[in-house]
Amino acid sequence: MFSRRNRRPKSPELLEAWESLDSGDVPGALRQLRVAGEEQPLAEVALVVGRAAREAGFDDLAQAATALAADSEQPRALFEFGYACIERRVSYLAIPALRETLRHSPGARVVLRELVSAYEDEGRHRDAVAVLSGFGGGLEEWPDRYLLVFNAIMAGDLAVARREHALLSDPEDAKWQPARDRQSRMLARAADAERAGALDLTDLRGWQYAIGGTVLGTLSPFGFTAGMTGRYAWLQDSPELCLRGLLRLRALPAAAGVRPRSVSLLPDRDSRILGLAAAKVLDLPAEPFAPGREDTVVVAYDLNRVAAHEDGPDIIGQLYERVPGQVLHEHASCWTDAPAVTPDSAGVLHQSVSAPWDGHLRQGAEGGIEQGAPDDRPEAEIAAGIAAADPTPDDGDGEGPADPDEAFAAFATAVRSTWLTGERTRLGSAGPVPSSRFA
Repeated sequence: MFSRRNRRPKSPELLEAWESLDSGDVPGALRQLRVAGEEQPLAEVALVVGRAAREAGFDDLAQAATALAADSEQPRALFEFGYACIERRVSYLAIPALRETLRHSPGARVVLRELVSAYEDEGRHRDAVAVLSGFGGGLEEWPDRYLLVFNAIMAGDLAVARREHALLSDPEDAKWQPARDRQSRMLARAADAERAGALDLTDLRGWQYAIGGTVLGTLSPFGFTAGMTGRYAWLQDSPELCLRGLLRLRALPAAAGVRPRSVSLLPDRDSRILGLAAAKVLDLPAEPFAPGREDTVVVAYDLNRVAAHEDGPDIIGQLYERVPGQVLHEHASCWTDAPAVTPDSAGVLHQSVSAPWDGHLRQGAEGGIEQGAPDDRPEAEIAAGIAAADPTPDDGDGEGPADPDEAFAAFATAVRSTWLTGERTRLGSAGPVPSSRFA
């Protein structure tokens, strides 16, 4: 049992987190807890978490952590700590406690499901598959086998996903039917993507389509074999890259047999600029976005920026349900903070982006790095510059796979039967293809 007289953790890694709290740095302490790993003494982890929670005003987590610090072998204390960590969005701290709870109570489905939830939050789908597959209490069809199929897809294990999906009965409770339908669509998209490419753990375009229905226009030509696998980390965007994405967008509806009649402009400045450029590239009239308009391309620069607009919440809600012939294109799609609606087409995947008209970082006259001034020219003028840019792709570092227009068109043709189907459900995970993340 943890001694109440010892008010500081003994582990050097946890002591660093404690010292961050001494300086008032709660986020720094939480980062250090992640770095410390999962083998730390749970009582000491709980001591640090409890102090951090009290300073953040999270009374539920503070209470659960205090109970666990007092008795780290008590199953109820372990479970309640894990549950509170998930509720407070620090699921990585829940995992060791919930694993220990499941060891004490190997047939407890409620513990299993919370542990799977924590693994999902952390993108650890293979671990979720392993714990579900090895569960000794017997899986219920809904939600347990459903969760096994879902996590197998997100882990890139189609053999397990297809086998378990075939065994999954139709849900008796109607609330599960939408989930059943979404899962069936994921497997159908995976089959199309598999015919179009390798669908291995480096096939970013294939898996982005399988898990979310998004056709990814371009791959980052930098760091493909050094951890990025086609995604960007920090991106200073350019007119040339915007145009390249729009040209891929132009090829996509044609290959899929979709015939848009207009470009719909969203209200934020970033999207209006890109939308006006898209209208030139697609040779279509541009008009303000209207919910329910059919046969149109809705153009967003970054859907997270759209959501931040004063009209954003209403617009995002209107984009969730699909309209016949409507294509939602997002140029710069964040893969570490996915937008509330998943686009049908995306230009690039990034972690952080600076738009071409934002003030870019540049080298100053004296050699230092300085922030440039934003481009405040009229939207139409900036859009015209995008449409007139040089679309020649950047050679990058030469280590990524070739991505010619012919290969993109072939992919678009291969997935035409499953593209633009189902609602635009938010992606809670980056899927099977790994990429390095940067703080």
